[in-house]
Amino acid sequence: MGRSKKVVQAPPLLENESVRELLSILEANHMPAAKDLLAVIGQVGTMEKHLADMVTELAAMRRELAEAQRQNHPIRAALQKAVLLLQAQVLDMRDTLAALKQEIVGGCQAALEAFREKGLSALRDLSGFFKLRPGLEALQDNINSGIRHNEAAISKIEAMSAEYHEAGRHIANIGRTMAGKESIPEARAPGRLAKAVEAPFRADSACLKAMRRCVNAALGAVARLEKTERKPPIMETLERLDKEMAQSGREAPARTRSQRATHNER
Repeated sequence: MGRSKKVVQAPPLLENESVRELLSILEANHMPAAKDLLAVIGQVGTMEKHLADMVTELAAMRRELAEAQRQNHPIRAALQKAVLLLQAQVLDMRDTLAALKQEIVGGCQAALEAFREKGLSALRDLSGFFKLRPGLEALQDNINSGIRHNEAAISKIEAMSAEYHEAGRHIANIGRTMAGKESIPEARAPGRLAKAVEAPFRADSACLKAMRRCVNAALGAVARLEKTERKPPIMETLERLDKEMAQSGREAPARTRSQRATHNER
């Protein structure tokens, strides 16, 4: 096997200063986008935890591979290929998640810069600062590919195990026939090693399916961000109303004085 790369995770998004500052501004001004952006961030954090679980399952697969090689089991070649493919998928997902996190941080920084220049009105269309959909869709494709790969690997392990035990049954029946004993009618069910080898693939598929649910939820939050009506933030609206009321209060006495002057002239 090739040398594996260590998966190193960046700090959680909610520990980033720009992310926290933008969320604080959105929440303080009761902007709906705060909830959806926070939902995306939360799903990314959950996916990172599932990725860590996949790394654990990958280590378990390596142990089962070592055991298969020690026993010179015919499944060892297929298992080695499967482990290498899974390792590549884990690294791809790590890179995609890292890029997604960087996009979120960069979007928050850009939104804050626009806010400082133009005020709350710059945050009406928050989705314009983030390009999250392409990364999430790429991750979705990677996850679906991983699930298909695991299902294929499990099927191959079961098939090879069945062939292995069938061959063993034939050899055993030759000896039993020569000894005048009754033949074994059916091959044994998949053995301990086959089940042990399958287990990490099944656990990995469970992690991938959980990640897929996270991606779908994150895409839903992104869709809501993209469809958010560009209504003025509440605080900005209140400030505008205050100014209009103040202006109206100044204009009313002026109109009254003008009307009185006109009446007196008459």
